[in-house]
Amino acid sequence: MTEHAPAGTPSARRGRPPGTSARKLEVIALRLFAEQGFHQTTVDEIAALAGVSRRTFFRYYDAKSDVLWNEFDAEVETIRTLLAEISDELGIMDAIRSAVLAANHYRAQDVPELRTRMHLLNSVPELAASAAIHYDAWERAISAYVAHRTGHPANTLYPLVVGQAVLAACRAGYDRWAARADADLTLYLDAALRVLATGFTDQALTAAPASGVEDDGRRPADPGS
Repeated sequence: MTEHAPAGTPSARRGRPPGTSARKLEVIALRLFAEQGFHQTTVDEIAALAGVSRRTFFRYYDAKSDVLWNEFDAEVETIRTLLAEISDELGIMDAIRSAVLAANHYRAQDVPELRTRMHLLNSVPELAASAAIHYDAWERAISAYVAHRTGHPANTLYPLVVGQAVLAACRAGYDRWAARADADLTLYLDAALRVLATGFTDQALTAAPASGVEDDGRRPADPGS
């Protein structure tokens, strides 16, 4: 059952107890989700462990599920910022790949949390169903950049194709990374975006050694090198 903010809950972030933060609630929620399950964990439990009220929780998040999307939404904003800072002298797909890799560079100590988050998002049907709005924001960040670089409106074919294709490539990279406990996420994303940029030519698809990223985490050969 989804728990949402009660009607009339103010959106202004006022009156929070000292020391409370969205990040603190997120960490507590992730731990409870991993230990006892998403559906078995209530907002009241999360709030109690954080030392705040249920009402305070809903000043940070509109629903319990939003806790799991907090990092993803922050990544979208990071990608937007990075793309805005990249020189237009860099090729469009190279710029996108650079921004995506930088936004997904996690410290070793943060990887277990990321894996927990990804497992929950992929295994809880309710969370998968809520993904569309978040994935749409990710796509629009890429499409807006392509529109800026090409002069095409963001809602026209080419920017939309690139936005959706880049998201699909990155999701494939995430899925394969999630299947390997010792894998480097950026290697998978890099490989996925490089082959996307080539247009899936035979040369690109056969450039990686047989074991490839999927088997040993090595970076595939760059078809352009």
